[in-house]
Amino acid sequence: MLQQFLHDFGYLALFIGTFFEGETILVLAGFLAFRGYMDINLVVVVAFCGSYAGDQLWYFLGRKHGRKLLARKPRWQLMGDRALEHIRRHPDIWVLSFRFVYGLRTVMPVAIGLSGYPPGRYLLLNGIGAAIWATALAAAAYHFGAVLEGMLGSIKKYELWVLGALLVLGLCLWLRRRIKNARLAKKVLEAERLERTKPDEPTTPTEQAGCDSNRAP
Repeated sequence: MLQQFLHDFGYLALFIGTFFEGETILVLAGFLAFRGYMDINLVVVVAFCGSYAGDQLWYFLGRKHGRKLLARKPRWQLMGDRALEHIRRHPDIWVLSFRFVYGLRTVMPVAIGLSGYPPGRYLLLNGIGAAIWATALAAAAYHFGAVLEGMLGSIKKYELWVLGALLVLGLCLWLRRRIKNARLAKKVLEAERLERTKPDEPTTPTEQAGCDSNRAP
């Protein structure tokens, strides 16, 4: 049943998952490839295609509507401003490596597009980064299965438990990031509210005297 489901929908789910932020689903696919339910070469290719396509889309949206996109969410705007600072200092390094920084898969390509990074250069380096990311993560998950089998012997009877544990771990990381982002957004909104309600600075006597002298005939 699991094998048939993965044969019918596994690679499609992998593509959709990696199109967005798909670390967890790629780790699952790598482990399933070790168990023989998926082909490791296809896992790498599909993960590369999903990641590459998604990040190209966010990059071009960033070039055209970057500020509007970042302004939709306070945390995006704050993260985007920080990302722009990093990109301006080390642009090529960040294009190659942002996938490996958890939580930046959406914001960073938008910020890269907004920064004016050349499209042709991004097309090339984004492809290299996507290939490294897909290969490294899938291989790590595949070898994790091999290590686990070396420790437990045959892991067939444990595979559902392992899959469940990986899913729970991915969910916990996702929830942790959501909570962290919610707190960050709250701080940003509070800072903006205080800025709006901050009273104007009072005019000093010297400034007032200067204004009066200017008005005098």
